[in-house]
Amino acid sequence: MTDIAIRPAEPADIAAITAIYGHAVRTGTASYEYDPPDEAEMARRFDAVAAGGYPWLAAVTAEGRLAGYAYASAFRTRPAYRFMVEDSIYVAPDVQGRGVGRLLLEQLIAGCSRLAYRQMIAVIGDGGVNLASVRLHAAAGFEHCGRIAGSGFKHGRWCDTVLMQLALNGGQGALP
Repeated sequence: MTDIAIRPAEPADIAAITAIYGHAVRTGTASYEYDPPDEAEMARRFDAVAAGGYPWLAAVTAEGRLAGYAYASAFRTRPAYRFMVEDSIYVAPDVQGRGVGRLLLEQLIAGCSRLAYRQMIAVIGDGGVNLASVRLHAAAGFEHCGRIAGSGFKHGRWCDTVLMQLALNGGQGALP
């Protein structure tokens, strides 16, 4: 999709971010949340990511509509994990499959590399069904590093979580 610009997300994007994520929560299994958070909760999450110094990106159409978003956050809070981030990517349903996710992931990887992180992990809910996310991450160089069988129960069935990992800045090959 050539008419998409990637920029840092802003508080003014929260309503559109909430709508995109809400659709994913209600209709899909990428997120194991059952109830879509409201704008106040999404604003709190946005502020927490920003306070941690992590990137949060917005994909915007030429008309100014938010087509998707992506952010990095702490994989775990223990100090030993501080060199590793988890990525999250959500794309508006009407533009899925048109390269928006790829643009977001490329820029997110670049941003996390500039911030000197060493590993990025994708925790893909219902990875056997959400194959577009698995393929997107594989195309960006992520490698499968695990599967947690039956880790989530949503929409009346058990879902597996797929873990994929990308080394950044030499990964574990050098000290931080």
